[in-house]
Amino acid sequence: MACHSLIYTPPPHPHQPPDPPLSSSFAASHYRHQNLPTLNFHFKKICNSHTRRMDSLVCALAADNKVMSGDRMLVFVPPHPLIKHWVSVLRNEQTPCPVFKNAMAELGRLLMYEASRDWLPTITGEIQSPMGVASVEFVDPREPVAIVPILRAGLALAEHAASILPATKTYHLGVSRNEETLQPSVYLNKLPDKFPEGSRVIVVDPMLATGGTIVAAIDLIKERGVDNSQIKVICAVAAPPALTKLSEKFPRLHVYAGILDPTVNDKGFIFPGLGDAGDRSFGT
Repeated sequence: MACHSLIYTPPPHPHQPPDPPLSSSFAASHYRHQNLPTLNFHFKKICNSHTRRMDSLVCALAADNKVMSGDRMLVFVPPHPLIKHWVSVLRNEQTPCPVFKNAMAELGRLLMYEASRDWLPTITGEIQSPMGVASVEFVDPREPVAIVPILRAGLALAEHAASILPATKTYHLGVSRNEETLQPSVYLNKLPDKFPEGSRVIVVDPMLATGGTIVAAIDLIKERGVDNSQIKVICAVAAPPALTKLSEKFPRLHVYAGILDPTVNDKGFIFPGLGDAGDRSFGT
């Protein structure tokens, strides 16, 4: 069963002629359904034995409008009904704080499952089952995935990381945003001085709005020896300003989002978004 990939690129540089898009009524109608900005579409079908018969929606941003995926950031929006359900719960202004926090945690669990597909180091061998010898494959516990929740809202989205990933280490990173200048400020940094070579890092930040916070966080992680291709970002909602900044600065980065929203208002909040994820998760 083929999986459908929706690939979009930002408008090209003014001095660069645009690539002719491959038209697709499915791609265009899906994107319009989300009320997102108009972008160039390239639609194709792919067949991959590792997809395990699951449809995947892949949105790929390329700051330089290149076609080769190795040179660009990829944004994945899995079209799973449970992801849509929990995003809808988060959107509802009537959702009470405990339910909101639980919905954020469940969404994080699903997105981490998607992000870890074909990415975790494994070891193979044989074990004795009750009925005989069986070939097995385990996630290698000697190479734990580093989870970096950006406080405080990231704590809710990362709550189930240890239950879905067999081996993890959590490093807290506190970043606040000036509500007038929208510039980030790091107030807590529990990252190691240096990540072990080959470390895989998942950065968890529910709202990718203007992009200042997530860019500051990834800069700190890269300073400690982690390559872009070894970093994955988990978010509930993402907007074009943040995705554009990330795609320009971090090629080969992978972002997993519950949904993409069309715009950010003058106060730096995603619209329609889901409000202040930290306030709504913790009631303060």
